[in-house]
Amino acid sequence: MFQTVSTFLPELFLAVTASLLLGFGLSKSQDRSVIVRYISAGILVVFGLMGYALDRPDGTAFSGLLYNNDFSDFLKAIIGLSAAAALLLSKHYFQSEKLDRYEFSVLTLYAVLGMSIMVSANNLLSMYIGIEMQSLALYIMAAFNRDSLRASEAGLKYFVLGALSSGLLLYGASMVYGFTGSLDFVTIRASIELSGPTTGVIAGMVFLLCGLAFKISAAPFHMWTPDVYEGSPTPVTGFFAAAPKLAAMAIIARLIVVPFGDILGQWQQVIIVLAILSMVVGALGAIVQTNIKRLMAYSSIANMGYALVPLAAGTVAGVQGMLIFMAIYIITVIGVFATILQMRLRNGMVEQISDLSGLSKTNPGMAISFTILMFSLIGIPPLLGFFGKLYAFLPAFEAGLWWLALIALVASVIGAFYYLRLVKVMWFDEPTREFVQAPHLVRVITIISVLLTFPLLIIPGISGAVIGLAETAAQALFVQ
Repeated sequence: MFQTVSTFLPELFLAVTASLLLGFGLSKSQDRSVIVRYISAGILVVFGLMGYALDRPDGTAFSGLLYNNDFSDFLKAIIGLSAAAALLLSKHYFQSEKLDRYEFSVLTLYAVLGMSIMVSANNLLSMYIGIEMQSLALYIMAAFNRDSLRASEAGLKYFVLGALSSGLLLYGASMVYGFTGSLDFVTIRASIELSGPTTGVIAGMVFLLCGLAFKISAAPFHMWTPDVYEGSPTPVTGFFAAAPKLAAMAIIARLIVVPFGDILGQWQQVIIVLAILSMVVGALGAIVQTNIKRLMAYSSIANMGYALVPLAAGTVAGVQGMLIFMAIYIITVIGVFATILQMRLRNGMVEQISDLSGLSKTNPGMAISFTILMFSLIGIPPLLGFFGKLYAFLPAFEAGLWWLALIALVASVIGAFYYLRLVKVMWFDEPTREFVQAPHLVRVITIISVLLTFPLLIIPGISGAVIGLAETAAQALFVQ
């Protein structure tokens, strides 16, 4: 009992504080939304850092359902910090839209708790529980603006297609259980080593990967992404683009390495197909978009394809490349959505790409920040995005998948077109409107994201530490 508590103290801390805040926020005399938000952001920061601040033992807990090691600690740190940033970004938006409710902050905590269970899952049952805990909170957050038809449509589509994803996961888990006799990752691997990869196990694995592909919006399971990104409140969209994607990528990595690590030839084909389709669909779909949130949705689809490329290698370097790429992508995408939140007129938000016309003349600081973030997404050196794609594509090349790395490079070149189109609109078109001054907190988060995209010039020590932690995390996954 003591070992379980000490091993998973961050999750217990998050669960208890979220439940206490749910009761604390309920008050008839005063609105406690703001204070609950700040407390929740602090809780998320503490949660993210607890894995490295506490000297906790590695190993299993709750009868083997969860497994804690450097891999899960690294992911929880990024998830906690990115969720805190997304929560802080929501303050001014929800207040101006008269949507500020303390329940949103509590939902964020419960979503992060679900993600934490996902990245520590050591059993198909605990994996499913974590996914559903995260998903139920995200469905509500997508439809948080109850008076908006677009938000209601986004929440409904997300829920209906999420139910399809859950069905795929459960069917895949039931097939794996039927042919191996266990839901435990290590026992499944031992069964496969003993009897070989039977047709039923391979089919179950494919269903599991297809269900998880929905969670990262990988093509052809991406159909929900553009509508949900466009219809959800902008801070919620920023949150969707960051932490949940990392958690889903993490459980895919754990699934293919731990229980199915001995059947590389079978799952590698699935990962490659998902990667190629995502890169192609994302790159081509974004070209025709006029709404910047829909453009970022297709950009997310393409970037999840890039993140799958190193996983296809099936090596420690591949998992490390995925972790580094996802960490860099989250830093950049939070900055992008912080900038989108600054696209506000006196009568409300605007989301069209044409609304950025002449931004360099009306708001040069915002134009410079957005341009740097776009260049980072393209992968132009010496910005952080270049190193993200370098670490993502190199493991595939070293594993003999040079043609997959080549497809990724071609998709990146196509993707540069729609990012550069935004830069062209900001710097070369004539201004049509001027945005009101953004809240101080939103500008601070934007500036931090921009500064973090200069690893060699500003923070070489931090960049080196993150790379080292990612390598340690990847190695921990392979020795489980």
